[in-house]
Amino acid sequence: MAQTHVRLYIHVVFSTKGRFAFITPEIESELFAYIGGILNKLGCKLLAANGTSNHIHLLISLNKHANLPGLIGTVKRESSKWLKGKSNMLGKFGWQDGYAAFSVGHSQLPAVTRYIKDQKIHHAERLFEDEMRTFYKQCEIEFDEQFVWG
Repeated sequence: MAQTHVRLYIHVVFSTKGRFAFITPEIESELFAYIGGILNKLGCKLLAANGTSNHIHLLISLNKHANLPGLIGTVKRESSKWLKGKSNMLGKFGWQDGYAAFSVGHSQLPAVTRYIKDQKIHHAERLFEDEMRTFYKQCEIEFDEQFVWG
């Protein structure tokens, strides 16, 4: 095959440092638009984004050259700089050091998009930590409670 064709999707989750409630409804849509712009510049596409005041979920279509740690690092670094410049109240903003990323099949896109869109409803009844424990167990990811929430 002379051409390279790639269709890769990932569901990425990361929280604010210490899960502090930095992400207010007033900045949320602008934040996701900004993250979408970062991803576009990297040749990727933001398909869905949502979260709560202390964490976000992103559904991303990757390009054929995507380096996941570099991509997420750039998104976190650039969005953090942008948020810190929004107001004095966000001057101490930061994202957690790590992230979680899960592969998504093309046929799963509608369900994952719905899941992301319903984050506020979902978290009215469930803690972030419980959500992530479920993801880790479903994906058979070993994790250490002592380090995973930092």
